Amino acid sequence: MEMFHVMNETDIILKDIVRHDIGTHECQAFIRAGPRRFLHFDPNNVRAAIVTCGGLCPGLNNVIRELTNTLYFTYGVKTVYGIKGGYKGFSAEPVELTPDSVNLIHHTGGTVLGSSRGSFNKEAILKFINERKVNQIYLIGGDGTHKGILELSNECLRLELNVSIVGIPKTIDNDLNHIDRSFGFETAVEAAQAAIVSAKVEATCNQPNGIGIVKLMGRSTGFIAAFATMSSGDVDLCLIPEVPIELEGTYGCLPHLKKRIKEKGHAVVVVAEGAGEELLGQTNEKDASGNPVLPPIGIYMKDKIVEYFAKENIPTTVKYIDPSYMIRSVPANSADSRYCMQLGQYAVHGAMAGYTGFSIGLCNN
Repeated sequence: MEMFHVMNETDIILKDIVRHDIGTHECQAFIRAGPRRFLHFDPNNVRAAIVTCGGLCPGLNNVIRELTNTLYFTYGVKTVYGIKGGYKGFSAEPVELTPDSVNLIHHTGGTVLGSSRGSFNKEAILKFINERKVNQIYLIGGDGTHKGILELSNECLRLELNVSIVGIPKTIDNDLNHIDRSFGFETAVEAAQAAIVSAKVEATCNQPNGIGIVKLMGRSTGFIAAFATMSSGDVDLCLIPEVPIELEGTYGCLPHLKKRIKEKGHAVVVVAEGAGEELLGQTNEKDASGNPVLPPIGIYMKDKIVEYFAKENIPTTVKYIDPSYMIRSVPANSADSRYCMQLGQYAVHGAMAGYTGFSIGLCNN
């Protein structure tokens, strides 16, 4: 199969393009994604499966659509299964994906395949592979999903199965090393602006001394909260997991809010869901993906703000907004749509070239 431009097997992308020590002669690199001159798989014999796992994220339908279209139109593959409901769907009847069935799905949020956390069952997946004669599996998911990808790809290699297991990394929090950004992140930052604007309106209109609080997603990193804050220009206080929260004292956030209230007559606060672990501690409870269930930092901060200003004898009206699931269920914006197109196409190129146990992403663009 001829391509207009193909990657050489020696093409690489350097992990670090900024060098701090000119005496260091070693560096790490990644294999460059893209079409290859020679294919490992005969497209006529390819039977592929696509599955979405974990929480929702803008762009999931875009990735499903681009995987399907690239398999069909670029390589001529005619059998693409959609696995319903995450890993557990390998034990159920799949749906067939075609260019017609995925034609308009990128205009809606969520995933047409459904999703779920956990439920990785290696034996059930191997049974599906053998019964359906599937030789390419594309898994869209986060940390837990990729643990399954590694285990499954290693098992296929051990059993000498000619199967390519491919990961497309998904995390709305953008908390991935090595890649420039995760898909859906820019859409989430954009969608968060509506909540911040609402908080601003509530804060300015509820007099005297209105305070609007917005809680955003960000389990272990505060990228959404920080980027939404910088994009907005209306936020007076941003709390993220990377920076411990000090309530009072010289660097306390509560005295800072008091100062902003005196200066402006109102204030807007953005807090990431994973912030304040040093105040609330960790719970022993975990979700189906094995992630710790986070304590309610947003409500905690609201209560502390109300308590502080009451103690200071300053009347306030505090409004709390939690748009967490709203910002992850919207359709992808144009930037993320284009990124998802690239991820889907390059994932298929890698699988057709015979790579397995790999994940695709933008690095040092």
